[in-house]
Amino acid sequence: MVGKFGKKVAAGRTTAAAEGDVVVLLIGMRINHFWAVHHWGPVFLAMPRMLRELGRAPERGLLSHVLLTASPRTYYVVQYWESKEKLYAYAHASDMFHRRAWAIINRKEKAGKARRHVGLWHEAYVVPEGSYESIYADMPEFGLAAAHGQVPVERRGRSAKERFAYKAGKVTR
Repeated sequence: MVGKFGKKVAAGRTTAAAEGDVVVLLIGMRINHFWAVHHWGPVFLAMPRMLRELGRAPERGLLSHVLLTASPRTYYVVQYWESKEKLYAYAHASDMFHRRAWAIINRKEKAGKARRHVGLWHEAYVVPEGSYESIYADMPEFGLAAAHGQVPVERRGRSAKERFAYKAGKVTR
């Protein structure tokens, strides 16, 4: 079935087809002073630019992402990566926009020009196989399933305990 906005909805219950370790990056910003648009605006616009850049270079390792908002002040992205090595490589690649954006922020801080108008944060996780599970009911591919594919829930187990126990095709009960 195709949903309202053209995404194929998988009927029934499904789970992510992820195998092995999963790499997740949460990265975002908080607007500390709404009136300082000239400080937070460029930061707000930087993430879509980086995501477009990564979309044009799938070999860099970004599998999928979800843009989210936590409040009118806080915006973030959940990113799923092939490996922590590819995540590190992107973060440090001199030919990619992320490195340039951080250089600007670092220069401002060093020169005492960071005025605390915008906050930045990230959290990175490497989740070992057997330490994650997922379930989706009547959903298009989303989150972990968008990054790794979607399979009927029965392939990984009917319960969360069974899905957590899934390892490389074998379920331990």
